[in-house]
Amino acid sequence: MPAPMGPTPRALRFITFEGGEGGGKSTQLRILAEALRGAGETVVATREPGGSPGAEEIRRLLVEGEPGRWGPEAEALLHFAARAEHLHKVIRPALTAGQWVLCDRFADSTLAYQGYGQGVDRDWLRQLRIRVVGASEPGLTLILDLPVETGLGRARQHQRYERMGVAFHQRLREGFQAIAAEEPERCRIIDASRPLDVVAADIRKAVAQRYGIAL
Repeated sequence: MPAPMGPTPRALRFITFEGGEGGGKSTQLRILAEALRGAGETVVATREPGGSPGAEEIRRLLVEGEPGRWGPEAEALLHFAARAEHLHKVIRPALTAGQWVLCDRFADSTLAYQGYGQGVDRDWLRQLRIRVVGASEPGLTLILDLPVETGLGRARQHQRYERMGVAFHQRLREGFQAIAAEEPERCRIIDASRPLDVVAADIRKAVAQRYGIAL
């Protein structure tokens, strides 16, 4: 578990929600967005893959169809193509305007899903990340963690990734835990197996600590 983070007001107001399936990322993102807006902040809530018109077109290629539709390397490149468009059209303009950006998944998901989950070379994925993301790394990443069986039981299992099998999702969970261990200043693991309001309170606390604000 990463050590508690101190206030870092200079960190980008860019918060990403990560983790395996069924962790409640979308719900918790919405709750945090409401808390920030209640504190008088302007918030852009977005998602990956997708978030801009061109990236949403690529999203359909990634989430629809059979689990083996794409080779792992092709899949990773599609994710980064969507991400480049998303950053250009949505994320960077919002950050430049002083707004908060909350994103349901970002580059850590590509490293976890395609790298740890599907065996794509992780150094290659990190180089792609440097090239595409550059200085626009999140200021805080919240990894919503829970047992694989619990998460898959909550998920609808309509999308390709939700149907990739328990072993894949276990590698995925371990990947996210490894990412958090490598970057404890940016990442915070949140136990998502608890009640929704308890998880939301922990998220508000992590944001308050990271950015030195009251929520």
